[in-house]
Amino acid sequence: MSFPETMISKAVAMKKKLVLPEGTEPRTLAAARIIMDKGIAAEIFLVGAEEEVRNAAEENNVDLSGIKIINPATSELLPGFVNEYFELRKHKKISLKLAEKIVKTPLSWGAMMLRKGIVDGMVAGAENSTGNVLIASFTIIKTKPGIKSASSCFIMTMKDKKWGADGNFVFSDCATIPDPTAEELAEIAIASSDTFRIFLETEPITAMLSFSTKGSSKHPNIDKVKKALAIVQEKRPDITIDGELQLDAAIVGNIGEKKAPGSAVAGKANVLIFPDLQSGNIGYKLTQRLAGADAWGPILQGFAKPVSDLSRGCSIEDIVVTSAMTLIQS
Repeated sequence: MSFPETMISKAVAMKKKLVLPEGTEPRTLAAARIIMDKGIAAEIFLVGAEEEVRNAAEENNVDLSGIKIINPATSELLPGFVNEYFELRKHKKISLKLAEKIVKTPLSWGAMMLRKGIVDGMVAGAENSTGNVLIASFTIIKTKPGIKSASSCFIMTMKDKKWGADGNFVFSDCATIPDPTAEELAEIAIASSDTFRIFLETEPITAMLSFSTKGSSKHPNIDKVKKALAIVQEKRPDITIDGELQLDAAIVGNIGEKKAPGSAVAGKANVLIFPDLQSGNIGYKLTQRLAGADAWGPILQGFAKPVSDLSRGCSIEDIVVTSAMTLIQS
């Protein structure tokens, strides 16, 4: 099976519940129908005023049979959600009135449904910016215990299966943290290695990328990568990781042997940790566009419960596959 088919098959077996906050967005509506028909989620909630959602579905020829619509303004869940949000944010001196206004917004409502365990995963971003999705996630869902910052990754599926793990890589961070500290870079590496295990069901071999390999250059940016490596090795000795490595040394066998002899990672990496967001975002898009790789994600990592952010240029298939990947994490 292809990677998307594998993700869908796993999600079908798990029978989880999904919320799609962008309830009137045309691609989201079409994806919700596919998700329901394929059994990827046992229950699907679209957030929005029922009349608006149904009108949007009718305009786009989408049958909403079996799909639930939840209107924050009229839901019996509203008082409880408002009180909980107020408690979460009262240190910011917000009022109950402001708490209600925020909770009624679709992203915050979906995040509250996830926080309360009404659903198992949330997927948004077809019409909202990454920043808006992250704000709702950080303020309501929060990060896992011991994790200070959330990050993102893409599953990159190459046409040539000689690369990575049968053609598959995790690239990170490509969408979230612009200039990570050494500590944040370490968290990104740990989360991405765990993500690789979840989705690819094989052992991650993680490379901390740089423009230097094993001291071939000197620069504060390289020092940051080295410090991050040391943190990961101390916190998670179970992860096979090495750095700093140039990209060719990380993934090409004979170059890895030459530039980093004796490394357990060089020439074999399947998880690539970019030193900053600029390089990560450029790297995944170059691989996608020039090598024709499929880029699945971004998958958000480090949150207490599964949430995913879509690109606003996403396709219906992207929403379907991302939904399956999100529910698998639950």
